[in-house]
Amino acid sequence: MRPLDEIAAPGTEERAILELLDPGALPRHLAIIMDGNGRWARARNLPRVEGHRAAVGAVRETIETIARLGIPAVTLYAFSTENWKRPRHEVVALMSLLKEYIDRELATFQANNLRVRPIGRLDQLDPSVQRQLKKAVDGTSRCTGTIVQIALNYSGRQELVDVIRGAARDAAAGRLAAEAIDESWVNDRLETHGLPDPDLLIRTSGEQRISNFLLWQLAYSEIYFCPVLWPDFGKRELLRALQEYQSRERRFGGLSPSESVFSPTGEPVAKA
Repeated sequence: MRPLDEIAAPGTEERAILELLDPGALPRHLAIIMDGNGRWARARNLPRVEGHRAAVGAVRETIETIARLGIPAVTLYAFSTENWKRPRHEVVALMSLLKEYIDRELATFQANNLRVRPIGRLDQLDPSVQRQLKKAVDGTSRCTGTIVQIALNYSGRQELVDVIRGAARDAAAGRLAAEAIDESWVNDRLETHGLPDPDLLIRTSGEQRISNFLLWQLAYSEIYFCPVLWPDFGKRELLRALQEYQSRERRFGGLSPSESVFSPTGEPVAKA
């Protein structure tokens, strides 16, 4: 974590929350479903695209804060495979904003030592979008700080289908035995390979579902549903989410120390 003054100014609510956080207990991987752009625009009698445009500022502030906190990885749900059902003009505007964002923010990524890693069915995106994504990947390939995964044309179910298809092909060719397939094998073939599973998922706008996002990886993630619409999300809301995360006791299916007692042999046993 960088010095506190680089993250939040003294005397602010953000600084007060920051001073309560344990730097050694921050998430290793944070996942965010950025929701509410359309409702933000509608509440202001603006076209939906203006909500997406306003969302860029929230992305910038959130990513910069994550980098300064020293969180190793963040995955942003930017565009799902289901989002193609939206009106064509909105999809075109979203892709145009993405290209503009990469052009404008690449220097910021580099200055903050951020490494961009897009995931999803990228080959189905417009070639101009693919070129911009490659520009971001190549331009940040030497960065060693926070990994920023951008999920584009992404589907958690489709990701698992692709892994299953790959296993079936390898088995049919005699390259894979069923006994070799375990959780580690699957993890190595997911698009998030090489990263720990998200410790915390944040979803904005008050919606309480995961919407086909990182279905395998979120198995034991803490989930924080934030009522704030994404364009209004920023440093304060992020720090509040991290404060809530640190207040929880993660058991991964086991018992907390307060829920177990020890047998005469010293082995922990569950309380009745």
